[in-house]
Amino acid sequence: MIVSLIALAIVLILMGISLKPMGLYMAAAFSDSRLDRLFLPIENILYRISGIRKQEQTWKQYIISMLLLNMVLLLFIYAVFRLQGILPLNPLDIAGMDPALAFNTAVSFITNTNLQHYSGESGLSLFSQLAAILFMMFAAPATALAVVIGFIRLLGEKPIGNFFEDFIRALVRVLLPISFIAAIVFVALGMPQTFSGAVHATTMAGAEQTILRGPIGAFLSIKELGNNGGGFFGVNSAHPFENPNAYTNLLQCWLMLLLPASLPFTYGKMIGKAKQGWMLFGAMAAVFLVMLTAGIAAEMQGNPLLHGAMMEGKETRFGVIGSVFYSIVTTAAETGAVNTMHDTLSPLTGLLALGNMLLNTVFGGVGTGFMNVMLYVMIAVFIAGLMVGRTPAFLGKKLEGTEMKLLAITLLVQPILILIGTAIAIYFPAGNGAISNPDYHGLTQVLYEITSSAANNGSGFEGLADATTFWNILTGIIMFLGRYISIITLVAVAASLAKKKAVQESKGSLRMESPLFASLLVGTFFLVGALTFLPVLVLGPIAEYVTL
Repeated sequence: MIVSLIALAIVLILMGISLKPMGLYMAAAFSDSRLDRLFLPIENILYRISGIRKQEQTWKQYIISMLLLNMVLLLFIYAVFRLQGILPLNPLDIAGMDPALAFNTAVSFITNTNLQHYSGESGLSLFSQLAAILFMMFAAPATALAVVIGFIRLLGEKPIGNFFEDFIRALVRVLLPISFIAAIVFVALGMPQTFSGAVHATTMAGAEQTILRGPIGAFLSIKELGNNGGGFFGVNSAHPFENPNAYTNLLQCWLMLLLPASLPFTYGKMIGKAKQGWMLFGAMAAVFLVMLTAGIAAEMQGNPLLHGAMMEGKETRFGVIGSVFYSIVTTAAETGAVNTMHDTLSPLTGLLALGNMLLNTVFGGVGTGFMNVMLYVMIAVFIAGLMVGRTPAFLGKKLEGTEMKLLAITLLVQPILILIGTAIAIYFPAGNGAISNPDYHGLTQVLYEITSSAANNGSGFEGLADATTFWNILTGIIMFLGRYISIITLVAVAASLAKKKAVQESKGSLRMESPLFASLLVGTFFLVGALTFLPVLVLGPIAEYVTL
């Protein structure tokens, strides 16, 4: 155990060292910089092929461009899933998807959720894995990165830019280079990378076994870097091909955190307030470390329902600490990949994983997670203004009626989707019939699935028979609304602030760089979370824990 904790500490330190350089690199990647000499020739080819014109857009044009591109891609991948039975690269002759499942899967991957109601290796052909799944694993995070950069530009009183240009830059300058290098490392560490079909082998007992393979190294690199999380295999990163050893396990955790945890530094650089970037990172990092420490402590105590079997549902090559670390990271970064079955976690560890998604601020997914953090920053500024009797101001701009209405809508979207979605699933027989565990744990299964959909995480508590038309349609709608409503409203807030004149700061102005504001921000995370979700958590994981 001591060795595992020392290794974990070293990995966390190395992660921390890499985040600021990555944040500064992304700030340079989305601006006119020396990187143009390296990447612009490639991008110009893509601009000519696609007919993209690099001209400034209004925020409404930016959002419409994002929505149109995403809808076109959604229709494309839906068609691939439905027609995969007659498309090439289908050595196992897998039939086309059911319409409801194809809808759910297409929405899942366009929204960067990667919720999988199918079994990866037996539900999709190689063509679908490459032309739809792998393709969307680049396109979905590139969309989120582009939007958050436009959002930050508006906060810094700059033009929002051009969505298509930012989308191309996200692909060419960030996602492709890093995932290419990571894929090489993964293959070197033992992951398969092949287009060959399955291997047929005879076991020592004389039984025939089919071992599926594929371009798994390339798949895994963007799966983790882009906070996608969808597995090539049904058991995700618990499969030895997707996660062969402790080294790949730690590298996957680092990739999951790399982009979302670097964005505070990107923000600080682009708006010229580096200290604010450090404050945001510090607040999120503090909550993350608390969640991780509590999760390890809870899981090391074991689960009395499982007779203290801490290794239940976990892989021996990772152990308890490696499994809990992965579980906290994947829910904190809204990735959704799993290397252990979350359904077998102790009630408190499951509560922490669920809490990460409910807060969606520690660190949140690529791009959209940081935008959600800025939502809480503005709420914290508003609360502080009420406490001292001053008009709340963010970055020198007054937060007034228009902004607060949009912020209130954004703040309520996720709770409405989660609580009403959970109620619908529990009420209708088609929903509650999927529960495999009675009482409190069954409620937690449903709550986790709905929360994972609304937060665009994609991990599952498992044990829930969710491969049905009811669950496919319900979670598909929730994933779609959870992704796009908050993007639109938060960009609208930033655009509204960009039009305003800055007010002069005084000695009584709230300094956002201060530890005091960081404490207020963390308090806002938990205050809003508790007021919104504590009752349903009491009925689920908390009740399960106290009744053990």
